[in-house]
Parts: sequence; C-alpha cells; structure tokens
Amino acid sequence: MTGMILDGVLMLLLVAALGYGVRLERKLTALREGQQAFASAVTELNAAAGRAEAALASLRASGQETDLLHDRIVKAREVKAQLEALIARGPAVAAPAREAPPARPAAPAPVAPAPEDDRALRMAALAERIQGMAAPKAPGGSNVAAILGAMTANQSAKQSLNRARRSLDEDLFAA
Repeated sequence: MTGMILDGVLMLLLVAALGYGVRLERKLTALREGQQAFASAVTELNAAAGRAEAALASLRASGQETDLLHDRIVKAREVKAQLEALIARGPAVAAPAREAPPARPAAPAPVAPAPEDDRALRMAALAERIQGMAAPKAPGGSNVAAILGAMTANQSAKQSLNRARRSLDEDLFAA
C-alpha cells in the first residue's frame, strides 16, 4: 500500500512537473520572440542612426555652401554699389566734356569691347567717323568736338562697366 501511495504522489509530482515545463516552454518562446524583436529594433535603430549621421554631414555641407553663397552675395552687393557709383558718375564725366570741349581731342586708343556688345562697336566706329569729320576750321567744329568728347566719355564708362560686370561674373561663378 505504501508503494501505491508513493507511486500516486510520484505521478502527481510528474504531472505538476510536466505542467510547469509546458508553462516554462511558453515563457521561453515568448522571450525568444521578444529577443528577436529587440534585435530587429536595434538593427533599425542602427540604420536610423546611420541615416541621421549622413543627414548631419549633408546639413554641414549645405551650411558651408550657404556661407560661401552669403560671401558671394555680399561681394556682389559691393560690386553692384561700385557699378551704380560708376553709372552715376558717367553723366557727370560726360557733362564737363560738353561744357569745355578741347580744341581737337586725341584719338582714343582702340579698346576691344566684349564681342556681345555690338552697340559698343557701333559707337566706336561712329566716334572714329566723327573724329575724321572734326576740323578746326569748320564753323560747326566745336559742336562736333563736344559730341565726340561726350561719346568718348560715355564709351569709356561703358567699357569700365563691362569690365566690372565680367569681373563680377567670374567671381560669382568661380567654384
């Protein structure tokens, strides 16, 4: 009889151990799934950190480009102010030439204008023709000399403006 009681107790303990083993297996399965989810979350976080680092590097590069562009804008504004001063001075330079014309102005040195400035070429050709027409013994010679002086001053102001524009373009687009 004690053998049967001991066998019964042993069976109960085995059934309890079996139930505990099943419950433990379920918990371990859930733990493994959680571990796999955690590992995938860490992998995603690592990828997100890599993308964030790349975005920061891009942002820093953009910041440097912005600083460079800001410097170019400041320089362009300075050149613009200089050009406006030259343009404002242009009529003032031409006005004294009209008021006090020289007896016979010297022929201006041929300056090669920019190829795209067709008007400058025509103005230079016109100045040469007027230079040839200006004779001191002609009764309207002083008018021709005044016109020639004004055109020469206007032409030199335009050439100076074109040089400044080319310099500005070179400064702005040099990289």
